[in-house]
Amino acid sequence: MRKLLLAIIFAVTGTTAAAGEELRIGLSQYPTTLHPNIDPSVAKSYVRSMTRRPMTVYDHEWQLICMLCVELPSIEAGTAVPEPLPDGVEGAGDGRGIALTYRIQPQATWGDGTPVTTADVVFTWKVGRHEQAGIGNAELYRRMLSIDVIDEKTFVVHADRVSFEYAAINDFKLLPAHIDGPVFEAAPDDYKNRTAFDNDPTNPGLYFGPYRITEAIPGSRITLERNDTWWGKKPAFDRIVLLTIEKTTALEANLLSGNIDMISGELGLSLDQALAFEKRHGDDYQIVYEPGLLYEHIDLMLENPILQDKTLRQALIYAIDREAISERLFAGRQPVAHSGVSPLDWVHDPEIKTYSYDPKKAGELLDAAGWSDIRNGIRHNAAGEPLRLEFMTTAGNRIRELVQQVLQSQWRQVGIDMRVRNEPPRVFFGQTVHHRRFTGLAMFAWGKGPEHIPRTTLHSEEIPSEENGWSGQNYTGFRNAEMDALIEAINLELDRPKRKAMWSRIQQIYAEEVPVISLYWRANAYVMPKWLRGVRPTGQMASSSLWVEDWTVEGR
Repeated sequence: MRKLLLAIIFAVTGTTAAAGEELRIGLSQYPTTLHPNIDPSVAKSYVRSMTRRPMTVYDHEWQLICMLCVELPSIEAGTAVPEPLPDGVEGAGDGRGIALTYRIQPQATWGDGTPVTTADVVFTWKVGRHEQAGIGNAELYRRMLSIDVIDEKTFVVHADRVSFEYAAINDFKLLPAHIDGPVFEAAPDDYKNRTAFDNDPTNPGLYFGPYRITEAIPGSRITLERNDTWWGKKPAFDRIVLLTIEKTTALEANLLSGNIDMISGELGLSLDQALAFEKRHGDDYQIVYEPGLLYEHIDLMLENPILQDKTLRQALIYAIDREAISERLFAGRQPVAHSGVSPLDWVHDPEIKTYSYDPKKAGELLDAAGWSDIRNGIRHNAAGEPLRLEFMTTAGNRIRELVQQVLQSQWRQVGIDMRVRNEPPRVFFGQTVHHRRFTGLAMFAWGKGPEHIPRTTLHSEEIPSEENGWSGQNYTGFRNAEMDALIEAINLELDRPKRKAMWSRIQQIYAEEVPVISLYWRANAYVMPKWLRGVRPTGQMASSSLWVEDWTVEGR
């Protein structure tokens, strides 16, 4: 089905745009930071994918490929060589490390004319290993024990384990040593506040992709212009403007008025809005629905005494009708998510525990958890405290706020008082979630790649704190020794059937412990003009904008 959707070709009607014109895209969020390695977000990924290239990435067929590198390291080719670990280094699995040889694209050049070299590689690694840098996937850099520089374009990574994904360094996003190097050296503990990506975002030396940022107005828009040093195919548009329109209802109005040409699928209309829009205007636009590995969920703050009780967390799921939400709001196009592993992924286990809508069962569990005293429709415990929690999401996102209202009502029916307090996306993601300031429930989406190990979200070492520079994405504070051990072990297992069994156990723990309430798997709606070609959704973490140079104008 996924490949069939990607192969759809739409008939051409309407106005044809001239090549070289400005393309204006509507997004519902503005990035909280433009630094490629700090505070991961879908909005930043969409922008970054037009201005940079990852060393490795999963493509449209969900296969690992090189982008900034020339060829993937391979044990068979002799460019990935298992090796003994250095003295004093505690290994994992069989105790061996691996030496991985990468070569940077020979023509890769920063936008100011400075070649992309191994000096940037070493600098990026140094920043990634600094405890206060606030890097999102700090574990990747911890596993890189050292880097040998062979020449200006060739380097060898010495990793501390032989994993099944040993060649993948998707989150190793290069930083310009000639620009951010002095900033980091001057104040490494405060680097995340001083980086040129946020303090000088229009500096061409920060970018080496098809486009570079020439204007950045926080909360409003980002303007991209062709990067003259880009080594690949020349993109069709001289300029791309990304307009932030946080209210999803306003995105449609801006599209119809001509203020924007298209709405991004990654951060655009909710599915119900897209379905309604298609009924009214489907003849005038291309509309593609792409199912994938992005799922809406609710993080639970497990340090809240109320939410520390697993029985209560299970009751929360039994009390909500996710099937009704899927059918009534999304016409069944966004199926219920019973775990953090999609049915589209080969490691999905259909036999794991699921929670159907059962308010009676929810009530029994709440009674068992000590919340049996009901006064004015709200449950209280023996101490007379009400069962009251704060429920947050991104303000202005119509579908999230609608789902939130439905859930609030359903929880109220079993005696749970949910108090809604929403915030603009930049505040919600940049401060409240990232710094773990929410006290109860936080609803948002996670994107992932194929067979994506949930280390940053479920491993106990990935809980963000001031001490670790707010690195990691385990915002719930989930701690489970067996989960930690499985996450560590699965990365080292090269045998697929054995790995599949380990994935099943990960999903079982997730379903039993309920650190997160999974809601539904999102199908992104891409709304585009008839004259635009080449926009291909991936269905996974990689943004469609990562292949922006393939976007073309029909009829030219």
